[in-house]
Amino acid sequence: MDALWKTGDFVAKGTLIIMVIMSMGSWYILITKIIDQVKLSGQASDARSKFWKAASVQAGAASLKEGSPFRFIADSGIKATEHHEGALLEQIDLNTWVSMSIQRAVDKVQSRLQDGLAFLATVGSTAPFVGLFGTVWGIYHALTAIGMSGQASIDKVAGPVGEALIMTAIGLAVAVPAVLGYNFLVRRNKSAMEDVRAFSADLHSVVLSGNMGKTAAKK
Repeated sequence: MDALWKTGDFVAKGTLIIMVIMSMGSWYILITKIIDQVKLSGQASDARSKFWKAASVQAGAASLKEGSPFRFIADSGIKATEHHEGALLEQIDLNTWVSMSIQRAVDKVQSRLQDGLAFLATVGSTAPFVGLFGTVWGIYHALTAIGMSGQASIDKVAGPVGEALIMTAIGLAVAVPAVLGYNFLVRRNKSAMEDVRAFSADLHSVVLSGNMGKTAAKK
């Protein structure tokens, strides 16, 4: 790689810089998303152990940590029952209004989990071609230099061409972790979203039953 940087022109150096940026971005996203998923797993455990043992939905939401997606969903359900007024909103029945509010919260959690995955997919699909471009460009310049020197022996060709081929290897080295990381995160996200959806479904039933109970008591 050192020889590539010293002998390459601005196009070869630019291609190498792009692949380095791709690699750094992929590893940053992969590491941070794994950390987020580990946190989410712990937050799901907290929701199972604390939320459902609370005396009320409000108390259960307060028992969860700030920033927890489960607390965000619970707060969304609580606010939906407390703010169901207005000429337009009252045209929507409470069940539908609460369902919509909780579903919006779940969608936001899912969107947050998917942040960065598009970058990994892009790197995985384009990095080999970026590396191939660098190889083609390097071979072209190597062969041009060899033709100008008039020396076409194998020892003169092998070095420059071999250095150019390294660009393809670098492209593959960038793409493979991105593809594997993307598939790994997608599988983990599906598992995490199962916990989130199960929590939201149970919350929906509890919130409505509690609110209906209060309505019946007022009557």
